[in-house]
Amino acid sequence: MRSKATKPEEYIESLPADRKEAISELRKVILKKLPKGFKEVMSYGMLGYVIPHSLYPDGYHCNPALPLPFINIASQKNFIAIYHMGIYADKKLLAWFTKEYSRYNKTKLDMGKSCLRFKNIDQIPFELIGELASKITPQEWIKVYESQMKKR
Repeated sequence: MRSKATKPEEYIESLPADRKEAISELRKVILKKLPKGFKEVMSYGMLGYVIPHSLYPDGYHCNPALPLPFINIASQKNFIAIYHMGIYADKKLLAWFTKEYSRYNKTKLDMGKSCLRFKNIDQIPFELIGELASKITPQEWIKVYESQMKKR
């Protein structure tokens, strides 16, 4: 579900109360833990955390007019989603996250390539998501991103 909001606060205000609380908490832990250099924006109708053109002028290969995406969070129809490009591109980070997840939550991890899905808001491991956000600096993400793009 793409939002037409142009600011993160506007996006959060448009959500139902239970989703508003969860998305606000995710936003808070991500902003607290995200390394310096990432920027919060609205991206693809979701909250986005990107590497701005000032740090990576090439932008996103799919559309160079857009900044390089890193994390997005969204309230979808049946779940809250966290899209983390690092766990898609870095097998070590994915292995770390899946191992740590089992320490925070006894339910099975519902995950796609870069998408973490939480149908039950009470099972979102906010502290773990904050730690995940802290694991890659903008410079490291650019390096991983470029190494993956050169393979194609």
